[in-house]
Amino acid sequence: MKLREIAHARAGDKGDVSSISVIAYRPQDYPLLLRAVTVERVAAHFSSLARGPVRRYEMPALHALNFVLEGALGGGVTRSLARDAHGKTLSAVMLEIEMPETGG
Repeated sequence: MKLREIAHARAGDKGDVSSISVIAYRPQDYPLLLRAVTVERVAAHFSSLARGPVRRYEMPALHALNFVLEGALGGGVTRSLARDAHGKTLSAVMLEIEMPETGG
């Protein structure tokens, strides 16, 4: 099961930093997000992009997690040679993370 089956995501960018929020569709799936969508897994998932640290912020009232990926945009929109250096598209990449079948 992919993360996209239990959550949606929004992303933004500022300079060379991407911020990606993952929001559970149902409140009862938030504990699974907490267990399965870790800093380590997100850093590994974005290892070819994020050159800096990855931080996670928990937002229980929203049933969401926010990840901040530093060094993820090739130097930022104005410095990168990438065709689309904006962080907005990274939310779709985040939703490709494989989730545990049993929920644990």
